Amino acid sequence: MLQPFTLIAGPCLLEDDALNLRVARELARVSGVVGLRVVFKASFDKANRTHLDAPRGPGLEAGLRLLGRVRGETGLPVLTDVHEPGQAARVAEVADVLQVPAFLCRQTDLLLAAGGTGRPVNVKKGQWMAPEDMAHAVEKVRSAGAAEVAVTERGTFLGYGDLVVDMRSFERLRAACGVPAIFDGTHAVQRPGLAGGASGGDPRHTPALVRAAVAAGCDGLFLETHPEPSRAPSDSSSMVPLARLQPLLEEVVALRRALGLPVGGT
Repeated sequence: MLQPFTLIAGPCLLEDDALNLRVARELARVSGVVGLRVVFKASFDKANRTHLDAPRGPGLEAGLRLLGRVRGETGLPVLTDVHEPGQAARVAEVADVLQVPAFLCRQTDLLLAAGGTGRPVNVKKGQWMAPEDMAHAVEKVRSAGAAEVAVTERGTFLGYGDLVVDMRSFERLRAACGVPAIFDGTHAVQRPGLAGGASGGDPRHTPALVRAAVAAGCDGLFLETHPEPSRAPSDSSSMVPLARLQPLLEEVVALRRALGLPVGGT
């Protein structure tokens, strides 16, 4: 599911059918044009919002119905986050891939529940963790029976309010964990706490970081995208505009081919 080279992409939060399907259909089209395998990503709940009144999404049951429509109408596999062990089995009835958020990557019960569904699991690397430390999270998911595991690098805290990406991380993650190492090019440009107490972002750096990560040998990409990022209810300051996704992915494909690496497929 997460191999060969795969793009995980979609809006941060599930919105209405019109928006979700607009993004998913464009992702399916771009997948066919550039030849990259795509998994649609969107969250039914953002449980780690800074403010109590920040939008969190449609919730579990409504969110799974929305994801099911995307899957049914576009044929794309779908991925979503789980935040509590009790959500895993229900989410696995709809989602092709379960994701464990970075802030929860050491929560043993959650990792075991996600792995116990038998679905592929993508674990986001905590912003404070060394690549080698993720081997323990991967072991927990594998021991529970996950069919496939990947780890996503999304940057490391540098002091307060900034993240940096160590391009050595992809090789170190593969060596320590024995799983694909994916690069999250949108959360990596976030600036936590610098937008009125919420996460800001500087998405102008995303293309350069994506190109660098591909050249450094990442095994896939994670990119949040939206037709109008400024109107998105979550992560509006870090997402890639949907119209700019294809040109960026064309660069990714060109880099992979120049390096003699397989592009993947739909």
